[in-house]
Amino acid sequence: MPKVLIVTGDGAEALEVMYAYQRLLEDGYEVDIAAPAVKKLAFVVHDFDPDFDTYTEKPGYVWPADVAFADVNPDNYVALVIPGGRAPEYLRNDPDCQRLVRHFYLNDAPVAQLCHGPLIPAAAGLLEGRRTAAYPEIAPDIRLAGGEFVDDGAVVDGNVVSARAWNDNPTWMHEFMHILHAKAPQPVH
Repeated sequence: MPKVLIVTGDGAEALEVMYAYQRLLEDGYEVDIAAPAVKKLAFVVHDFDPDFDTYTEKPGYVWPADVAFADVNPDNYVALVIPGGRAPEYLRNDPDCQRLVRHFYLNDAPVAQLCHGPLIPAAAGLLEGRRTAAYPEIAPDIRLAGGEFVDDGAVVDGNVVSARAWNDNPTWMHEFMHILHAKAPQPVH
């Protein structure tokens, strides 16, 4: 059965991790969640309150990581998902996380990135000349990395599908599933 890798960690947006995880399982893919270490991860829920100038954060689900970044052989996976939330802010500094993201980008394998997720490929030097959506407040980070920020719910740039945040989940995953089915082996149902 083809496998998809999700790279995430503590502080990841629960809806972004779980929506992709369950959608891929529904389609018959095996899904592994990779993090800096094998442990229970604490996801968060970001929401919007008219009295706040930015999003609010509340505790979300606790979910186990299946494998540590250092132990992942990316050749065992057909695609990569990079959810957002706060996790990418520190994951971008992890050399093994960067190694994994580079593998999928440079091998033209399907990649789905959302919200703050593009911070990781930006830190890995992979956004030069690429178009990507992201949470709008990180548009300067995208531009500094040589990418073009696009404020849209599903941006396709070659093998990469990106979007702004969890409210874009349906359009983001819809486009990603098209690329995944076109470029990677499909599960046998």
